[in-house]
Amino acid sequence: MKVYGITGWKNAGKTGLMVRLVAEFTARGLRVSTLKHAHHSFDIDHKGRDSHRHRMAGAQQVLLSSANRWALMSELRDAPEPALEDLLARLDPVDLILIEGWKRDSHPKIEAWRSATAHPLIAPGDPTIRAVASDAPLAVPGRVLFHLDHTAAIADFIAAEVGL
Repeated sequence: MKVYGITGWKNAGKTGLMVRLVAEFTARGLRVSTLKHAHHSFDIDHKGRDSHRHRMAGAQQVLLSSANRWALMSELRDAPEPALEDLLARLDPVDLILIEGWKRDSHPKIEAWRSATAHPLIAPGDPTIRAVASDAPLAVPGRVLFHLDHTAAIADFIAAEVGL
């Protein structure tokens, strides 16, 4: 499977770019999956629901299934967070996996950057970042620069990079 990442600091526009890229690639007829890294505690379950009660009782994994979708929740229970490679191995085969986050992993990435955040660019010190998508003109030696909203051009770049 082909893998490409979108990285950047908080409020840099990563999620918006990810959503637009998923829509762009699926409109091109590709099957796309996503992985999103969260730096905080999150829950996709709701207190009081049967599945939540199963987890709170100590279940290691809870699988929910319906006619429309299924979801598997795994509790780490103080075990270390799985490595990106381990998570990728759990996904069904698709044409492209887009990864949001995982700044320090070795897969190729585009950095999303917004001038309003005033965060430093990651790209100058990270060779895995192949391009920058920004809302302002920048000079980033050795990197391709895109406007953050030029989704089709960014998708073309990713497709060329991974051979799609």
